[in-house]
Amino acid sequence: MEKLDLKRSYPELYSPGGRDFTLVDVPIMHYLAVDGHGDPNTSPEYTRALECLYPVAYSLKFASKDELEADFTVGPLEGLWRAEDPEAFSRRDKGSWDWTMLIAQPEWITPEMVDAAVASVAAKKKVPGLDQVRLLTLTEGLAAQILYIGPYDDEGPVLARLHGSWMPERGLTFNGDHHEVYLSDPRRAAPEKLRTVLRQPVRSIEL
Repeated sequence: MEKLDLKRSYPELYSPGGRDFTLVDVPIMHYLAVDGHGDPNTSPEYTRALECLYPVAYSLKFASKDELEADFTVGPLEGLWRAEDPEAFSRRDKGSWDWTMLIAQPEWITPEMVDAAVASVAAKKKVPGLDQVRLLTLTEGLAAQILYIGPYDDEGPVLARLHGSWMPERGLTFNGDHHEVYLSDPRRAAPEKLRTVLRQPVRSIEL
């Protein structure tokens, strides 16, 4: 049985260069998703979101392998971030952020399979917020992205450059939520070595 690894299937999404922002055409992707609000460092909602996502993701993996004979690697944690003022990201005003935490899924995963996985996890242990896990289809299209290496809290200047000069110089504006892909485990990697894909869907200002 061949195992699908979305990171290898989409190197343009998970292995961008780190020297400067580049444009990429993001295909339609499917994710397990949980919504929340506030500073991820202190928000109980954020902790609960991860406690829900990972068990459901692994339950889906095993169910897919056993029932469909289709195995896949559980992908990295990803996040969509939004705020009324986009500059809240470069200012690191985390208390004003809304977010959707994500784990990418193969295209054959269905909402019914997600419901079954949620029920399976709930039957084994009590995990608050499991009912909030859903399957999300995301169409980002054209996006600017870069591989950022360093502490999460030091992303501000990189995003300020993207928003304040890189996008305007190319006649581009925002076209969706700020998207991050966390390629490193912060529990195991030093902050200065954390690898994160920073992605911003964009469109022409003229549209």
